[in-house]
Amino acid sequence: MQSPVSISTTPPTDDAQLLASARRALAIEAHAVAALAPRLDGGFANACRVCLACEGRVVVTGMGKSGHIAGKIAATLASTGTPAFFLHPAEAGHGDLGMITRSDVVVAISNSGETPELVLLLPHLKRLAVPLIVLAGKVDSTLGRASTVALDVSVPEEACPLNLAPTASTTATLAMGDALAVSVLEARGFTKQDFALSHPGGSLGRQLLLHVEDIMRTGAALPRISANEQLGAGLIEMSRKGLGMTVVVDSDDLIVGIFTDGDLRRAFDKQIDVHNTPMRAVMTTHCKTIGPRALAAEAVHIMEVHRITALPVADAQGRLIGALNVHDLFRAGVV
Repeated sequence: MQSPVSISTTPPTDDAQLLASARRALAIEAHAVAALAPRLDGGFANACRVCLACEGRVVVTGMGKSGHIAGKIAATLASTGTPAFFLHPAEAGHGDLGMITRSDVVVAISNSGETPELVLLLPHLKRLAVPLIVLAGKVDSTLGRASTVALDVSVPEEACPLNLAPTASTTATLAMGDALAVSVLEARGFTKQDFALSHPGGSLGRQLLLHVEDIMRTGAALPRISANEQLGAGLIEMSRKGLGMTVVVDSDDLIVGIFTDGDLRRAFDKQIDVHNTPMRAVMTTHCKTIGPRALAAEAVHIMEVHRITALPVADAQGRLIGALNVHDLFRAGVV
């Protein structure tokens, strides 16, 4: 008797099919986000005004996957000038409702608009007269009807092939939350300096808080030479200080130029006599400089844009007070 033929039920996992699934998911989510723009109207502007008028905190809440999105939106608001925090709605009914005060605003996220844990918050919010912004897939829902403003984040389908797992809907909700946060931060006139104050740690904090004067080389470590000195002396100064350049100054220490490795190569191409050529004849004039109070991240930007590796630091009068190169920025963790 022959044994029965075994039929594999394992889904195919070849590269083409995996990539096709991924592209389909991305296309569905991209369409969900793109569909939000035509829905922006006076209601969205009103939601922004509600957040701007808030004298307390913006309390963002949601259950399950919506809760994860709510936590991200709260974090984005908090880091961009709008005090905010996430409130777990299930914990709210066990004492955490006390976190909400009369001066707050609540943002509730629910795809169905009927999430029981959120609906239970409504009587408390009504008593406090707290404005309620709802992000829902169904604005004609219990939460939508009870809201001050309801923002439509509905999607025609999820990226999940079963149309069950929250995927496109959570992406659309997160995008709407980002749009709200960005609109509010721009309306507040939020600056890079404001952003830095809430991001002091890690590489981001170093990029935003570290100033040029914190890492620049000064004193004996600063490469400088007079415009009247000979090229040979300039080469010795470059070699001694190790920045790949030397700053050329006048008798008052005003920066008149810079001499770099590139200038050296050009001088050698012209077979210039290093012992009888003054620095002013081979230096690059109108060199890029930066101020001591500029952010170190700005120095990175200048170097990248102009494809240079070192910068003189000048005071308000144009006098040389420091210098730094890309290695200094690397060591400081800015790059």
